[in-house]
Amino acid sequence: MSSLGLLLLLLLLAQPLSSSSLPPLDTPEGKATIAGLVLSALERATSFLEKRLPEINLDGVVGFRVLEVQLKGVQEEWARDPPLRLQSLRVGKLVRELELLLHRSVSYLRLSDPRYLREFQPTIQPGFWKLPHVWTHTNTSMVYPTIEIQDSFSEEHSDMCLVQLLGTGTDSSRPCKLSDFCRTLMTKPGCSGYCLSHQLLFFLSARMKGCTKGLFHQSQHYMDLFCANMMDLNHRAEAVGYAYPIRDIFMENIMLCGIGGFSDFYKLRWLEAILSWQKPQEGCFGRPDTEDEELSNVIQHQQHSLRRVKRREKLFAGNRDVQKGGAHRWPSVEGRPSIPEG
Repeated sequence: MSSLGLLLLLLLLAQPLSSSSLPPLDTPEGKATIAGLVLSALERATSFLEKRLPEINLDGVVGFRVLEVQLKGVQEEWARDPPLRLQSLRVGKLVRELELLLHRSVSYLRLSDPRYLREFQPTIQPGFWKLPHVWTHTNTSMVYPTIEIQDSFSEEHSDMCLVQLLGTGTDSSRPCKLSDFCRTLMTKPGCSGYCLSHQLLFFLSARMKGCTKGLFHQSQHYMDLFCANMMDLNHRAEAVGYAYPIRDIFMENIMLCGIGGFSDFYKLRWLEAILSWQKPQEGCFGRPDTEDEELSNVIQHQQHSLRRVKRREKLFAGNRDVQKGGAHRWPSVEGRPSIPEG
């Protein structure tokens, strides 16, 4: 997903949160202040992507659509809360802007990548993405004791299984179809990083599509499993100081598990960190201008290879800001570092 889509932390204002230096949420002033900070970040990110619509790929458009759904839910919630009514009007303005950008971005995709657009058309249709109706928490007992060091997960195979699920392939198959190969791939234990997020995306898409038979009867079990491990990865990212190469998967885990209904991904201290990564002028979430070289060297010494397997990668021309990244590595010490509580 694009960085815009990954800033879907507006929902956290309705969830229990961990402490941080941001204002407390238990006061009207604190809620309004944080709402304003998030909206300002979203407005800047929207402006950044608006200037680059011809360059945005389908994953970015999916981010637009998911953000639109989240914003509409927040708008309704805030309209009933007197301290947030002005912010609700601001959200409505942003929703209208996104609707126009969605229409324009799809027009560009029809020219640049028509086959890919056709195969994943359902994921950008109004009504496909839905907010969770029930909230839950991750279960630490489901974290894998070991993870695969060499990741053999491929974007081609992931695409094939998603297309099969959506029923948009050239064979005119019905949605919710599942081959033995895809069953094995999407339930493979021990995955990490983007392999793990693709597995969750598969079962999330199945839920949004209404698939309930066969393996999909166990969708909640697999989502519980994957998000427990994605939470573990996020704690590990936090433990090493949110090093730049792993910020994208950190935010993606929050977005995907958040829309999957796992409220413990919405932590105020994580929101604070993410907001600090945005470039104030450009509005993007690209590579920092300066990095802590000592920390970078330590992380490189600790890390093992973890190939990123996003469906498409996109480097915006004329800058170093990535919409879709390249190869990532995940830091670990002897398999797993110690993780602070919280």
